[in-house]
Amino acid sequence: MLTLSACQPWSIPAPASQPAGDADGPPLTPHGDLSQLPDPVPRAEAKSSRGNPVTYEVFGKRYRVMETAQGYAEDGNASWYGRKFHGRTTSSGEPFDMFTLTAAHRSLPIPTYVRVTRRDTGAQVIVRVNDRGPFHSNRIIDLSYAAAVKLGFHEQGTAPVRVEVIKGSEPIAPQTVAQPAAPAKAAVIANTRSQRAELVYLQAGAFGSLQAADQLAKDLSSALAGYRLGPDTQAYVVQMGADALYRVRIGPVVGQAAAERLKGRLVDANFAPPVILP
Repeated sequence: MLTLSACQPWSIPAPASQPAGDADGPPLTPHGDLSQLPDPVPRAEAKSSRGNPVTYEVFGKRYRVMETAQGYAEDGNASWYGRKFHGRTTSSGEPFDMFTLTAAHRSLPIPTYVRVTRRDTGAQVIVRVNDRGPFHSNRIIDLSYAAAVKLGFHEQGTAPVRVEVIKGSEPIAPQTVAQPAAPAKAAVIANTRSQRAELVYLQAGAFGSLQAADQLAKDLSSALAGYRLGPDTQAYVVQMGADALYRVRIGPVVGQAAAERLKGRLVDANFAPPVILP
């Protein structure tokens, strides 16, 4: 997994999936029957402005992003990544969620939907490519933990697969995305608001104990169940940095105003005021 640099899209830092020590792995607590997750519905989305530099460099090697995903199919090995990167920023700018059906690819445009088929068992899963990697010559795609569960190799490191782009799901240029007709003045206002919109996250606490962090995340999820939040907004636990603390994060919400409202709701619900992350 890898974060693309917005200011220097031609050169990006080494991926977070290559840390020293502290190996990756499955979740530390159960998360339901992931084998029954429904596949995402493929659709043409606007190309990520952050995730599609013309070229980028990792470990001294330069990679080129494909102009189009149309007709792509490849056989090779798949790997997966999980709890070490849960909540971290992907190349598209979205947080990585090990419990959703996503993937990292070195050169496919972001986002693209692909069908991954295990060549030894015939098991299949559809995933949304929103990240860069894996940077190992013997692997062609890095799947989320949930996708590895659906393919049945989450207890192994890799599996032989075929990756095929689903026709009609290739990303398109943002300016070609169809928009409903609207008065000119309203369109200008909507465009201004969308430019100002940003995904914001809050941190509700940091613990040395995973059990304590997990409990707070569950309590927050229960408290927020009655509020109308975005479909991707959730409370989750992530471990990052050298301090080994388990951080409880909430998000994403769109914009600082929404983050302030969410903060107020949590205070009203007798939680300590969360910190709005920069």
